Amino acid sequence: MRKKVDERIRTLIENGVKTRHRSIFVIIGDKSRDQIVNLHYMLSKSVIKARPTVLWCYKDKLELSSHKKKRAKQIKKLMQRGLLDPEKVDPFSLFVESGGLTYCLYKDSERVLGNTFGMCVLQDFEALTPNLLARTIETVEGGGLIVLLLRSLSSLTNLYTMVMDVHERFRTESHSEAVGRFNERFLLSIASCKACVVMDDELNILPVSSHIKSISPVPVREDFEGLSEAERDLKNLKEQLNDDIPVGPLIRKCCTLDQGKAVITFLDAILDKTLRSTVALLAARGRGKSAALGLAIAGAIAAGYSNIFVTAPSPENLKTLFEFVCKGFDALEYKEHMDFDVVKSNNPEFKKAIVRINIYKQHRQTIQYIQPHEHEKLSQVELLVIDEAAAIPLPAVKSLLGHYLVFLSSTVNGYEGTGRSLSLKLLQQLEEQSRESANGRLFKKIELSESIRYASGDPIESWLHSLLCLDVTSAIPNINRIPPPSECDLYYVNRDTLFSYHKESELFLQRMMALYVASHYKNSPNDLQLMADAPAHHLFVLLGPVDESKNQLPDILCVIQVSLEGQISRKSAIRSLSDGYQPSGDQIPWKFCEQFQDTVFPSLSGARIVRIATHPSVMRSGYGSQAVELLTRYFEGQLTPISEVDDVENVTEALHVRVTEAAEKASLLEENIKPRTNLPPLLVHLRERRPEKLHYIGVSFGLTLDLFRFWRKHRFAPFYIGQIQSTVTGEHTCMVLKSLNNDDIEDGGSDQWGFYGPFYQDFKRRFCRLLHLSFREMEYKLAMSILDPKINFMELEPTLPPLDGFFSSIKQFLSPHDMKRLEAYTNNLVDFHLGEFRLHCHMHRLLFCSALVCRVKTFHILRDR
Repeated sequence: MRKKVDERIRTLIENGVKTRHRSIFVIIGDKSRDQIVNLHYMLSKSVIKARPTVLWCYKDKLELSSHKKKRAKQIKKLMQRGLLDPEKVDPFSLFVESGGLTYCLYKDSERVLGNTFGMCVLQDFEALTPNLLARTIETVEGGGLIVLLLRSLSSLTNLYTMVMDVHERFRTESHSEAVGRFNERFLLSIASCKACVVMDDELNILPVSSHIKSISPVPVREDFEGLSEAERDLKNLKEQLNDDIPVGPLIRKCCTLDQGKAVITFLDAILDKTLRSTVALLAARGRGKSAALGLAIAGAIAAGYSNIFVTAPSPENLKTLFEFVCKGFDALEYKEHMDFDVVKSNNPEFKKAIVRINIYKQHRQTIQYIQPHEHEKLSQVELLVIDEAAAIPLPAVKSLLGHYLVFLSSTVNGYEGTGRSLSLKLLQQLEEQSRESANGRLFKKIELSESIRYASGDPIESWLHSLLCLDVTSAIPNINRIPPPSECDLYYVNRDTLFSYHKESELFLQRMMALYVASHYKNSPNDLQLMADAPAHHLFVLLGPVDESKNQLPDILCVIQVSLEGQISRKSAIRSLSDGYQPSGDQIPWKFCEQFQDTVFPSLSGARIVRIATHPSVMRSGYGSQAVELLTRYFEGQLTPISEVDDVENVTEALHVRVTEAAEKASLLEENIKPRTNLPPLLVHLRERRPEKLHYIGVSFGLTLDLFRFWRKHRFAPFYIGQIQSTVTGEHTCMVLKSLNNDDIEDGGSDQWGFYGPFYQDFKRRFCRLLHLSFREMEYKLAMSILDPKINFMELEPTLPPLDGFFSSIKQFLSPHDMKRLEAYTNNLVDFHLGEFRLHCHMHRLLFCSALVCRVKTFHILRDR
């Protein structure tokens, strides 16, 4: 039976094609797959070009195989089982056979980055993650469709309690119940998106998409040639520069006016030939940054530059850049194998990525990839290009800069958006240096706003950025009043309220995520789902004095994300040691168990500080220290007596509403989704909340001197330092912990480290032994800070043990022959290389591990003037 499709669906698709904006269709029902054909047909009729291509993403299984012979066998089996009428043509089978479909497993979704499709189908909702949403939706061009397929639901709110695949990684032995807060916020955001329609599998629009009632066809602003205003401006630019070599041919390769202007700015710096410019290119994903850099490099080769170096976190990140270098060469009439050769890497880690281009047309010229830490190779460089600079640690970027032409680019938001340390620190410094010195380096900053794939103002981009907190660079407000750290208090953040999609909660969430992005060099959309759904995670914020008379959100000075760990059974710990397997989560207990072969520690309860982010305006002002100090005191029960919390907690529990209650009250065709009411307060003062009973607090971080000193200042001691450096940051992983005052554990009064004291001494001995091996390149200041030797540099005589006792104790470390060799060396009777070097190393280890007591005298050396 044929059925007329709702005109509003067709109007939304046609409006999207006219404005080059994308649309989302959520189809609910077991037969939702069959409606893909109808939506694709309407899209094909609306576009004035080739049949739109389709990206079909799935978890692990398709109902109809993408392989032609396997699909024929499946159809034959369906006919034999009576599930398919052989006399009736199946539209979906014809659609699959017609071609133009690209199938992609979710686990392989990274390979579609950089590709463009007219339609994207996402099935298996339970396998979706924020990263997958961002990756796949970004591949759809303007006017295209994103279709989300859901199984039959009695109520949309069933999504709130749907078990997601990612929840398996969030569960630990002591925290096994994940809550779907992210799904709740996702559904509420879908309901508020003007370019999204929720339908059943018969294309009936559900009440949740009531905003579609008022939709009407939109006019399109085009001239007599069918060009929009932006396209007309780009065409005029290309015509003006048509005869200008090498600028004209390269500009013809640009897709947007923004990109064309960026290439012109790069070429101006190249043709200047003074080599004293730094040009920074900042934009969201999909704006054509890498393409603009590639065209600029081709222009530099045409201008006669001989040594060009390119760096990025990985050569795989430079695929688009090198692709547009070659396109630029084509525009300049360079022929591959005659005028230039492309060299690919033999390193299996780089997956045959391009690492070098040799050019021979004018004279020998080279475009060479180097890794970010290889700054010593830049002695003869004329142009250095740094792509995705914010994903490289700031010290590494600074070491790359020098007296040559430098081009920087970085993704500031969107998927793969990185931290703002680059834009906040480095670019600010470069700008100030350029202003202060008239004859110094010139600095220019370019920003791209126009997307390559779709038109500006795309509603799906706005929706996705809001949902995943991708564009939060503008969400950091200026602090009205900067209070002393001692006047600030730490508050617990209720995650049910934070992710409830209320207006004030959304604003607070965006500000929290803005601090994350500003403080950390690398951020992922998946961090948001971890923050929302992980059962062991908790959030705290440091706020200044709150004025309750003002109806406004307080300034967030610091955010702390904590994960509760431990409480692992002894049986699980023994099994982990015997099998050599560590389950996900509980990082500190499992690593401690592995390092010390201890099966008791995992049974203790602790907290790991996952992230600590301070407002960029008040960094290094003591707010992070105040937050850590208050958190420690809170978990030790010093802030509030337990008896005072009971009444408050009972009230909070009474206010709490289960997320499944709404699902029990309405059907799919009647319900209208709204944010929940009667939620508990967003912020709870720590005096009003019962603390979890913990034995320790720990942290895992990339080891740097500043970070280590920060945690050491708060009496955290290391128990693990990874021997292999991170390929991304070049840092060793370090784990530190601090024992809390707890009546359950007897520390024996050993030292300031409590029960951890003996383990800490063992760690120091092992670290000493590895200093000349795995850690031989470590900075000496950092190594000394880790060892923390008790050496007395004062002129006063330290209290030394009696000589008899000293010699008797040292015999366990040195033989009588060793003692005689040392005595001969001190009397200048033997050379240093006759075995004394080994003895000196041994004595140094004893000294720095506090096995020897000594004093160090200072000598004043007089030099002839």
